[in-house]
Amino acid sequence: MLLLYLASLALLLPGSDDAHVVQERISFHLIQISSFANQSWAKHQGSGWLDEMQIHGWESELGTIIFLHTWSKGNFRNKEFAFLELLFREYFIGLTQQIQTHASQYHFEYPFEIQANAGCELHSPESPEGFFQAAFEGSDFLSFQNISWVPAPEGGSRAQKICDLLNRYEGIKEIVYNLTRNTCPRFLLGLLDAGKRELQRKVRPEAWLSSRPTVESGQLLLVCHVSGFYPKPIWVMWMRGEQEQVGTKQDDILPNADGTWYLRVLLEVATEEASGLSCRVRHSCLGGRDMILYWGHHTSVNLILLAVIVPVILLIIPVLGRKM
Repeated sequence: MLLLYLASLALLLPGSDDAHVVQERISFHLIQISSFANQSWAKHQGSGWLDEMQIHGWESELGTIIFLHTWSKGNFRNKEFAFLELLFREYFIGLTQQIQTHASQYHFEYPFEIQANAGCELHSPESPEGFFQAAFEGSDFLSFQNISWVPAPEGGSRAQKICDLLNRYEGIKEIVYNLTRNTCPRFLLGLLDAGKRELQRKVRPEAWLSSRPTVESGQLLLVCHVSGFYPKPIWVMWMRGEQEQVGTKQDDILPNADGTWYLRVLLEVATEEASGLSCRVRHSCLGGRDMILYWGHHTSVNLILLAVIVPVILLIIPVLGRKM
């Protein structure tokens, strides 16, 4: 199992002399999704995340780590990641064998899925918090708290039995504690230093409004588009004066090709009620001042085209008159 290999890893990974100062809560965590279709088929997916930014993937066929950024290795050496790759390959092999051997004992009925989320969070370099959480079929199953495995209420007696088994192995518990409280924070500090140029960059958002009638309700769908912003955290809301509109709906924040983000925020209203509405945007790049777009005050594409075409026509007519 993975935990048995982690002992060697904890000994191999060096300490960090990084003086990077963490001023906000930030985390690094690994996500594992293991799908078991039957007694002979299993698939494992893995990824590494710096807060909400994915920086690692896992090539399951080759058993190798995918580095999604030039700085995704932090301050770890190539041989350390080679060891990690070996460790994860062995872990997935062992996990598959153990699950398929004991599935009936613990009443795991095929097909099923196991998820795990493990990593650390920093408030400051001196106060790291480690975590390890596992879920079965999307419901909390067990977690690692302080120095013990604890079943989740949703896990029932099955989670309690597995935790009782895991808690017998003091060495494994010490390994998990050291990895989440020591190794992970050192790696996270190295990531923050190696990637600081990209992580600290700021790009001001651009915003515009559009609308379309809704066939189902006959109302007007107002859309506030916000694009090109970085970092990802942003607040966008349809407003009437200082009153937030409770019908505001926000789509998922999507990535642009240049690494910035795009967001749509929608509000469905009666056509006669659209007047007086505005879209308000708050982002760290705006210097504490909100960006406000007022509905009815924006210039439509048709008006822009008209403003360009009319002067051109006025210039062409005299020329044509002279030629005639």
